[in-house]
Amino acid sequence: MKNRRQIIFLVDDNISNLTAGKAILKTYYDVFPLSSGSRLFAMLENIKPDLILLDIEMPEMNGYEAIKKLKEDETTRDIPVIFLTGRIDSGSELEGLSLGAIDYIFKPFSPPLLLKRLENHLLTRSQQIALKDYNDNLQQMVEKRTRQVVELQNAILNTVTEMVEFRDDVTGGHIERTQNYLTLLVDKLLQENIYREEVSSWNLEFLIPSAQLHDVGKIAISDTILNKPGKLTAGEFEIMKRHAAIGETAIEKIMETTAENDFLHHAKIFAGTHHEKWDGSGYPRNLKNYDIPLQGRLMAVVDVYDALISARPYKQPLSPEEAEEVIISERGKHFDPILVDLFRELTPQFALVAEYCRVQEGVRDKVRGKDRVHDRVRDSVRNRAIDRGKSYAVLSR
Repeated sequence: MKNRRQIIFLVDDNISNLTAGKAILKTYYDVFPLSSGSRLFAMLENIKPDLILLDIEMPEMNGYEAIKKLKEDETTRDIPVIFLTGRIDSGSELEGLSLGAIDYIFKPFSPPLLLKRLENHLLTRSQQIALKDYNDNLQQMVEKRTRQVVELQNAILNTVTEMVEFRDDVTGGHIERTQNYLTLLVDKLLQENIYREEVSSWNLEFLIPSAQLHDVGKIAISDTILNKPGKLTAGEFEIMKRHAAIGETAIEKIMETTAENDFLHHAKIFAGTHHEKWDGSGYPRNLKNYDIPLQGRLMAVVDVYDALISARPYKQPLSPEEAEEVIISERGKHFDPILVDLFRELTPQFALVAEYCRVQEGVRDKVRGKDRVHDRVRDSVRNRAIDRGKSYAVLSR
């Protein structure tokens, strides 16, 4: 295919200069002679040139005024402009270059010099455009590759989290729900400008997905303990408590083998601190108050809320209103007081998330043909339900 001829706008109020310039250039370029600045801008509405040759001394709108207007418009600011002048004045030349001109050509024209100057500048312009196209394509390739890596990461992550939930089938959907609750709380922190210094340092694209791994340490806990239908013995509870440190250590080992640690950094904190308590009575390290990372304090609220409203082999579910009362009662004891205050403002949204997720879980169960199995599980839970007042005592599992 024949290459497109490059377009030159030649702007000069002197007809002789327009005629001479077009005669020199027309063999190599498509030349549009224009006798004023107003005609230049009228032509620009229909055609975008590769370069503009612009006379400085013109009536109505001079070259300096014209180039200022060109540079103010996003659609024309990148068009190269070469000033034409009959004056040899370093001050004027400096002013023009400061306004964005790429060169000066003195009149009367020297045909070989005019052609060579245009050839060089247009070559540079073509190379700049080619480089921009390359960078744009490279950026698209990087974004595509990044999406593929994220999709792979999420696929692996989903597999791991499903393994955790498969081990503890009655708590199915817990990880998905806690992610949604966590999103509500983090959005509220941003909206209210609370804990700004900490939250502003987080990459939220990594923070929320990484929360899926908060219970990954349960993979190492015996099924007998995970699914025990009654209260754990003191010894069994000590074993159960290990899952926080086990999860933290497992993620730490992965961090040692990868350069990308933002995602895993959050995951490690969630896994290792979501059972710490504001008053220092939690585990695994008995951290207290602000010694507990904000990620852990957030997860403590959403993890317990979901445990309260969920059916377990050892307890019946509480209503959202009852769960709210428990969370509030633990303000300043189990939970960060500020986060509890935010939670109180979000309880309607928490309840909606819980209901939506349960509807979605029901749809998925029917697709899998598991609705009868889950009916039997729910019946079993009701038959073995313990007194509601004891529900909170077993949440630390």
